[in-house]
Amino acid sequence: MLLVLALAAGIWFGGSVLGLPRAARGPLVGLLFVAVLGIQFLFPPGHGLRVATGGEPALWLLLAGFVAVILAYRHLLGRLKRRVPVPEAAVATPVSDGPMSEAEVERYARHIVLRELGGPGQQRLRRARVLVIGAGGLGAPALQYLAAAGVGTLGVIDDDVVENANLQRQVIHRDQDIGTPKVFSAQAAMMAQNPYVRVLPYHRRLTGEVAADLFAEFDLVLDGTDNFDTRYLANRTAVALGIPLVSGALSQWEGQISVFDPARGTPCYQCIFPEAPAAGLAPSCSEAGVLGPLPGVVGAMMAVEAIKLLADAGAPLRGEMLIYDALWSETRKIALKRRADCPVCGASKGTR
Repeated sequence: MLLVLALAAGIWFGGSVLGLPRAARGPLVGLLFVAVLGIQFLFPPGHGLRVATGGEPALWLLLAGFVAVILAYRHLLGRLKRRVPVPEAAVATPVSDGPMSEAEVERYARHIVLRELGGPGQQRLRRARVLVIGAGGLGAPALQYLAAAGVGTLGVIDDDVVENANLQRQVIHRDQDIGTPKVFSAQAAMMAQNPYVRVLPYHRRLTGEVAADLFAEFDLVLDGTDNFDTRYLANRTAVALGIPLVSGALSQWEGQISVFDPARGTPCYQCIFPEAPAAGLAPSCSEAGVLGPLPGVVGAMMAVEAIKLLADAGAPLRGEMLIYDALWSETRKIALKRRADCPVCGASKGTR
């Protein structure tokens, strides 16, 4: 039995060292357990393999029951968490409407001396409420820079936990945060960076039941997710509420960013991507890989666009998409056009 437990530990911790996510290591350990049960029931008593793996199936069945109870409890707990509505106490409100303290003025001095921002622009950032969907590759740098810039209230929604394989690019998290919900790890990092901001963590998946109520509490939304279902949901909700949506995406060596704001005459996300690509045509970062610093570049660009929108500075990427090719050090911009037949923001839907 000790030999089997050692093998299971080797699979689990060895896989962690190699960067395998829990979702991959769990089934491998499960296969080992099924193989051991097969040996116990198929081989006769006294057989060498049966003796080496415990001798009797009773202990393994007892262990299986114990593990089943734990997994059932975790599954039930997860379902209950997903059903919990966004708490009213978490309604985003400005940190302070009063004047900035001397420490804040010193902290944001490099912003204040910028002609396009100045004191009034920094005050707008201080009163702003921004929601970031995802605390991963794109959300991590966006959150870090928005917190450092003094955006007064930052919401972050994500149902994932920190894994070893995240740390190659999601630099808001640390090795000691492995196993911690990403929203809480990100909150701790942001508060350590800037105690003058308020961080609202939502450890749950964004769903249609909560999206509208959650978005309504914020002035701006940044989408840093890696799946099309959430992207389409975020787009529909932002369009319905007339909230600008800063959207970023990554693939291997390339990133793209745009601002979707149909309330001000620009296309929405679904105008540009009418439907999700077929399976396999747009592989995730875990399938296709991604250069570690690339999310930092694109996530920082998302923070820049957010600051420009909030402070009414410069020309945000409304109706344009910026594409960055890190492999060849090239950037290019393409114009985006609104589709009259778009089911989300088309002519039949009207604009606010």
